[in-house]
Amino acid sequence: MGKKINLKEKYRKFKAWQLKPREIAPNSQEEHECLNCHDHYTGKFCPRCGQPATTDRFSMKVAVENFVDAYGMGERGMFRTIRDLILRPGYLILDYLRGMRVSNYAPFKMFFLLTAISLLVTHGFNIKGKILANDDESESSAQVSQADTERTDDAATVTMEGSQTDEELESLSDRTATIVNGVIDKIDSFHKRSPSILMLLLLLFISGHLYIFFRHSPNIPDLRYSEFLVSMVYITNMYTIYSIVFDFFCLELLSSYSILLTLIPLTQLSGYSWWRTTLKAVVSAATMFTLAVLLLVLVVFIIAMYVKKFG
Repeated sequence: MGKKINLKEKYRKFKAWQLKPREIAPNSQEEHECLNCHDHYTGKFCPRCGQPATTDRFSMKVAVENFVDAYGMGERGMFRTIRDLILRPGYLILDYLRGMRVSNYAPFKMFFLLTAISLLVTHGFNIKGKILANDDESESSAQVSQADTERTDDAATVTMEGSQTDEELESLSDRTATIVNGVIDKIDSFHKRSPSILMLLLLLFISGHLYIFFRHSPNIPDLRYSEFLVSMVYITNMYTIYSIVFDFFCLELLSSYSILLTLIPLTQLSGYSWWRTTLKAVVSAATMFTLAVLLLVLVVFIIAMYVKKFG
């Protein structure tokens, strides 16, 4: 019989690995002469110019590494940071906030890079060559066309009935809807031109609201908003990584539900229990949705009043 696998022991070791910050290997005591500035030193990098102690001859591997570095994808342990965002996201964020900056890839730099990769995947660079964004856009266009048709039919009905008051209300409604649709089109156009900027603005709104619920957590009792914003950027990066993988294999249902995975880093970062983290996240999402609806109603009301007064 084969050796029995102890799942509890495996999980215990995995949990211990999750909690343990990354260890940096000690410096070598061997003396080197820098091939760039000819200084003599011990360690892995020249303290004068920063060149590595080991400089290999150019090969295909070195050429690929240079190509990757040119796009910021090989600096400061990007792939290690991606691994940690998948396996220990909240603990990685805690390490970063506590000072381990050089060991981890910068959160905002990763945010813009992953946004660009996500756009490539959703616009056809996936296993099926399918443009994933088209379905939503087509459905949205169909809904807008249907709404326009319904408004036209209603206007014709009102004209046939000859009701002057209803005609004025319908005209006001149409003009208001035109302005609102124009604003939505501009936002959509801005999203297509600068998706990462719009995502950052949305992230500022979400993190500002969520911070109220997590600012006094067991792991960081005096958490600052700036620190929580950085944490949310890392959490967004984790969510984007999962979305990219699911979208690449065209698993759109899994991609839609991957937002639930953000509860993992929030739990690990805050130190709250699973049920308390979930409760706080649900209450925060509900209040954010209510606030967004109220803001939308207020904006539409202001536009309607403006149209009514100035035509």
